[in-house]
Formats: sequence, structure tokens, C-alpha cells
Amino acid sequence: MATTAPQADTRYVYRFGGGVSDGGKGDRNLLGGKGANLAEMASIGLPVPPGFTVSTAMCARYYDEGGQFPQSLRDEVASGLAHIEQVTGKTFGDASDPLLVSVRSGARASMPGMMDTVLNLGLNDRTVEGLAAASGDARFAWDSYRRFIQMYADVVLELDHGAFEEALEVAKEDRGFTLDTELSADDLRALVAEYKTLVQQQWNKPFPQDVHDQLWGAIGAVFGSWQSDRAKVYRRLNDIPASWGTAVNVQAMVFGNMGETSATGVAFTRDPAKGDRAYYGEFLINAQGEDVVAGIRTPQYLTRAAREEAGAKPLSMEEALPEVYAELAAVFDRLETHYRDMQDIEFTVQQGKLWMLQTRSGKRTAKAALKIAVDMASEGLITRDEAIGRVDPMALDQLLHPTLDPKAKRDVLTKGLPASPGAASGTVVFDADTAEKRAAAGESVILVRTETSPEDIHGMHAAKGILTARGGMTSHAAVVARGMGRPCVSGAGTLSIDAKAKVMRCAGRELREGDTLTIDGTTGEVMVGEVATVLPELSGDFGTLMEWADAVRRLKVRANAETPLDCRTARDFGAEGVGLCRTEHMFFESTRITAVRQMILAEDEAGRRAALERLLPEQRKDFAEIFEVMAGLPVTIRLLDPPLHEFLPHQDSEFAEVAAAAGIDVDTLKRRAEALHEFNPMLGHRGCRLGVTYPEIYEIQARAIFEAAIQVAETSGNAPIPEVMIPLVATRRELELMKAVVDEAAQAVFADKGREIEYLVGTMIELPRAALKAGEIAEVGEFFSFGTNDLTQTTLGVSRDDAARFLGVYVERGIYARDPFVSIDVEGVGELIELAVERGRKARPDIKLGICGEHGGDPASIAFCEKIGLDYVSASPYRVPIARLAAAQAALK
Repeated sequence: MATTAPQADTRYVYRFGGGVSDGGKGDRNLLGGKGANLAEMASIGLPVPPGFTVSTAMCARYYDEGGQFPQSLRDEVASGLAHIEQVTGKTFGDASDPLLVSVRSGARASMPGMMDTVLNLGLNDRTVEGLAAASGDARFAWDSYRRFIQMYADVVLELDHGAFEEALEVAKEDRGFTLDTELSADDLRALVAEYKTLVQQQWNKPFPQDVHDQLWGAIGAVFGSWQSDRAKVYRRLNDIPASWGTAVNVQAMVFGNMGETSATGVAFTRDPAKGDRAYYGEFLINAQGEDVVAGIRTPQYLTRAAREEAGAKPLSMEEALPEVYAELAAVFDRLETHYRDMQDIEFTVQQGKLWMLQTRSGKRTAKAALKIAVDMASEGLITRDEAIGRVDPMALDQLLHPTLDPKAKRDVLTKGLPASPGAASGTVVFDADTAEKRAAAGESVILVRTETSPEDIHGMHAAKGILTARGGMTSHAAVVARGMGRPCVSGAGTLSIDAKAKVMRCAGRELREGDTLTIDGTTGEVMVGEVATVLPELSGDFGTLMEWADAVRRLKVRANAETPLDCRTARDFGAEGVGLCRTEHMFFESTRITAVRQMILAEDEAGRRAALERLLPEQRKDFAEIFEVMAGLPVTIRLLDPPLHEFLPHQDSEFAEVAAAAGIDVDTLKRRAEALHEFNPMLGHRGCRLGVTYPEIYEIQARAIFEAAIQVAETSGNAPIPEVMIPLVATRRELELMKAVVDEAAQAVFADKGREIEYLVGTMIELPRAALKAGEIAEVGEFFSFGTNDLTQTTLGVSRDDAARFLGVYVERGIYARDPFVSIDVEGVGELIELAVERGRKARPDIKLGICGEHGGDPASIAFCEKIGLDYVSASPYRVPIARLAAAQAALK
């Protein structure tokens, strides 16, 4: 957390409450979300207990200076305490009527439950007696002291939390009680003595009695919790930089545990699950805040309507404390209007008086986010442009796939990585061929593999969901599953899979082929048996927001799709063409793989052509089906790209099949296969290198494309616009040679059919040399599509399939801000793309520019594409709505 050295006069403490607000909602970076909102609530006259915020700048300095506090901060904190004392009329550490404070964290981004809190600070053996006398309630005073020692020992002294819990349970059992509230003042006094003994035993020092030592210990603990393991994990998952730091809020305590007219609660101004305009929340009478959150006692409902709907007996707040409830409802409306967003609020009622402890924009489901954004725009609270900005594009993922019915029972077997969202139930199968056979017979199947490879593609497509024991969020299984919109759980390391014996084992249980399994790609859960699912709703608020987004975006959105089903899904989701149709997936189909292998293993051009002629009608049919769905729209087709070894036979039976089809013996074939072996196939004989050495492959593919396009133009009257893409080009000459092959095939087909159609020939920029030489390449190519998956691999020298082992550590250590295979590495790969755009446009001003890697569905990468002026992004079909919304947000920024 390196920062520049602070100035001697840097201010670190900002007061709020009692008519004073040194900050406000605009100061979130300095004061954190909680501190800024407390100051803001105080400034608009809401009842906020007085306090002060130690800024995030101090957090950075605290780490820079090895966990020390400068004297200047000690002086500022003393004046902050004086402010609280003056407003409350109580004194910190006073034995007769003590001021107690809470010490809480508050980063600029909401991190619920990730950092530390200490309540009731300022109690010791003397002040507890003063609190008992001043409140007239000894039980309340000793309960507060008991809670304080327990919390302080856990959070600040880092002692064994379990020992204190156990002492409390034993105290209740000894007296035959079940609830904490049944313990008397004397019981609690005895428990405090026991707690102090535990501290002495575990810490080798007595519990701190000096209230100022207590306060500095707590401030240090909150700053320290910024680097706790759970906070680090949360930051990594939510892209929160470590450099932001947290603020610390010190605030006068108000007590919800002072009897039957006191209470504490948490509320949302609208339903955070469904988005309905109804107060939503819980409260507890005679309790402190952590009782609601910790689930020790079952909370009660806020409103009578919610209580009746749930069929609950205990009175709602509306019924039990009607006057305070009415005041609270008015505050809800005021806060929502003031912040112009749904608020998540914490409040306490102390002996009938309402106090506001926190407000922040509430976390919500994707469904609620859509409804709230559209409703608020319709209510005139926010504009349409603001509504577009209110929905996280990635959250739409939750809406576009079937999800598990929240009411259904589930038997969780294990948990892996949530690699591709959605939920699916089906019969367990262990290989792709079985998956395809069973699916063809109308069965729902879940394909279970140790890890998937490109040969499994047909089985993955046939399966309702995919489960792997190995691989990360960017593994082959994850990327392909997301592209197909299949739910996928990857890296479920506790699974042991024996594909030969067709059995998987986990946690002492066994599942065989034919057993039923459910996976949830949104949470990573794997469940035994079938769990009911619910289908997505794509009309209503979703349709409305998408309409608004389409009206403001500049970037076009296409889809990566190679089957008619993918193309139809993409069109339903609003795709404006195909940005990447990979032709190799078509070659893996069982009906044609033998001809493909025959073509690869042929000794000469004549042998290759014979096999290719058999493939021509199949390829033509593939393209015709895609063009029919995309009639009138551009379709970018990538000619054959992968290394040939991916198509080669492995089993003897497969060799025999190819030998029979080609009319040659098996041994000759095996020798030929051996000769094709490569040490590093990803950088070997693939992409345009295949086309240069075997031009007949690209020639036949081009013929199939143009014959299909003319056929569809004649039957539908709406000609598709094929964009023929040459992969892995590094030099102008490669593209020149391949463009000549494509143009020649086009002219031959046009002459044969007696009509012409519009088409383009371009290339995929996926090698650093191609990006640097984009000016020369653009003299030949009519479009560029940035293949950011391979461009990232070749620029960083990192294999995507092996990166999962170390990339997590790289992100944690700040080497990369995010996984570069998930979000474009703007500084490195991004600079190459920018350079290629600039040089390409200079050579050919009307060149079409797009992106078709996995990054085409990532909002941060889409914002980068908007900034550098690309014409379109292309994403997997289920990510098209995400890209549409992200493109609109990027345009508005």
C-alpha cells in the first residue's frame, strides 16, 4: 500500500452529528461509504449518534509506518472524542455516567461482514457500575460489558472465540436456560469474571482497563482487518484495489438492549430479492445489532403485511412500536429520495427514540436491480440513462439461464468453481460419445470429466451441464461452456473420477453412469439427485432496459456462434450478426471426422482433395443453416485454425475406420500420424500456415461459404454478408496468398451460379507481429478482428490452459490488476490493439474493426473497445445482452 509521505498538517479526523458535518456523500474515497453517509445523514437533519471518522489516508499511512499512529492523529482523535462528549453530555471513562462508543470499519466499496467491529467500548470494572446506576438497569450494564469483553478479545486481542462462546453456553446450561436474555445481572457479573480469567490465561495479561488503550487497540484492529484473509478474498472477487484502504468510524453507542421499548434492526427501502416497492427487513426487541445479523435469535418482521404473508406469530415492528415505525418509514422515503437509490439501513431504537446508524446503496439480485432501475426511471426519480448505469451487466448472467428453484430441497455433494452460470439436472455420463448418444435419445445428461479437451465438444454441446475435477474459470471447459450457455462447474478438486469404470467418488459416496446429478454453475454447488429449476423471463423490465440501452450505444454487438441453435439464441438475445464462426467445431461431428482424418493423413494433394470433396456438401449445409438465421447480417467465418493433431485418431478402431475409407493400410496411416506430431502445436502448423501449405483446404471452405450464401440469397431474398477471416496471420504476404485463394474461389462460384454477393476478406489479429505490422496487413485485409485469447497468450507468453496455477497469486500480488484472460490487459495487450487500430485505419480508413475473444463479453474490456473506437464486439450468445448493456454504459461515460 505504498503512498507518498503525508504532510505534517494532513487532516485525518472528520466529525459528524450534533449539527456538525465535516464531510458528506461526495467524500466516499476519503471517509469510506459508511463515514460519508453518516455525515450526509447528519447534515440533512436525521437522528445520527455523534461521532468521527478516521480517514482512509490514515490506513495507508498506518501500513507504511509499520502499524504506528502519529502524535498528530492522537491529538485529532482527542478533539473528536471531545465533540462526542459535548453533544452527548457524557464523558469517556467517567465512573458515574460513562460515554461508550462503537468502532467500525468502512471502505469506499461496501464489503459486508468482511472487516471488524467493536461495540460497547469504554466499559471497565468501574464504568460498568456507573452505567448500571445511570441507566437504572444492572442487567443491561453487565450484558453490555460481557458482550464488549467477548468482542474485544476476538477482534482486537485475537483470542480463541470458541472458548468465550463455550463459557456462555455452559452458564446457560447450568441454570437450565436456552436464551441469553434469561441470564440475570448476577449471572452476567459471574460470566464477566470468567471472561476476564480466559483473557488472562490466553493473553498472559489482564483485560485492558484503560479506556484510551481500548480505543487505540480497536482502531488498530479495524485498520488491521483490511489485510485479513477474508477481506483479501472479497477484494479479489469484487475487483476492489488493496490501495483503497478502510476508514474507521468511532460513534457514541446507542442501545437497543435497554428493555421492551428498545430495538435494533436492518431494513431495505425495496425488496432486494424481487425489487418490489415495499419495505423489507427485520428487527429484534431488546437486542444489539449483532444479534440480528448473527442469527442467534430469530428476528421479527418490520411490516404487518410481511408478517402475515409469512404466517409468523411475533408482532411486527409496525404493530409493536407503531410511533417509531411511522418515523422510520418517513426516514426510508426521505433517504431513498435523497440518494435516488434503494437503501440498506441499520437503525436502533433506545427507549422509544429512533437512531440511524448506517445507510448505503443496497446489494440486490439481478432481477431486483432491473425492476428497481426501470421503476425508478418510470417514477421520475432517476433518468433513463441513469437506469442503464444502475444494472451491473455481469449480473444479467443470473437472468439468462435456468436457475435452481430457491424453494427446492438440495443434497450438496461438493463445491467447485462457478465457471458458467445456470443450473442443470441430468444423468451422469463420463464421455462425450455417450453424452451425444443419450441426448439424441431425449435424455438430459451431465458430462463429468477430469478435464475436457476440444474432442469433447460434441458431448459438451449435447449435455445439459458440464462438471470437471480440474481446470479454472478460464479452462477449456469453462470457456466453451460459457460460449454455449451451458452451466459448468470446474475444478471440483474433491471429486475422484474413474472414466473407465464409469464411476465418480466424493466424500465417501459413489455415483455411477446413469445416476442423477444437479450442478449450479452460478454458485459452484454439485448436488445428488434432481433439483427443480425455473426458466428465465426475458420480457418486461429486461426488454425495457435493453431497448433503452440499444438507443444509446455506438458499438455493434455480434455473437460467437457456429451452430444454427447458437445463432438463433444469439438473435433472440439481440445479436447483430456473427463475429466469429469457428469452422473446426463442425469438423468434429461424428459423421465427418473420418473424412477430416482422411484429408489430414493423405500423402498428396489428390488424396486431400478427394476427402475435401466429401466434406464440401456438409460444410455448405452448415453455412447455409447459419446464413438462414443471419440473413441480411454480417457473418465472420474463420477458416480452419487448430493444429491438425487435434483431429487425429487415437484408438486402433479409429485408425481402422480411416484406413478403410481411404483404401490404405493401418501401418501407413500410423506412420503418417507420427510424422505430424508437434512439440508445441499451439505455435506450430495451424491457422493460415495450413492454408499456405495446403491451399486446397481453404479453397474448399471458401467454395462452401459462397455456394451457401448464394443459395440463401436466392431462397430468402436477403443475402447474408460473409466476412472470410484468415487466422493467425503474421505477415502481409500470408494474407495476400490466402486472399487470392478466397477471391479465386468466389469468382469461380459466382461464374457458376450466375450471380454475385457482397463479401469481405480480413484477418484475425492474434500475434504481436500482426499488431505491429497492421498498416501493411490492412493494405490487403478489409477487416481486422482481434482474437484477444491468443493475442493475450502470445503477448504475455502465458498458456491460458496452464495459467490457473499462478495467475491468482499474480493478481493478489498486484502484478496484474485482473486475470488478463478475463479482462484485457490494457497496458500491454491493449497498447498493441490500439497501435493496430491506429496503423490499420491510416492504411485503410474504412477498415472494419472488432474483437471476438472471450473479452468481448467482459464489461471492462468493452469499455476499452469503446474508448479506442472499434466498430463491434462479439461475445458468446448468452453474453450478448451483457455486451449490449456494457456498450451502452461505455457510450454514456
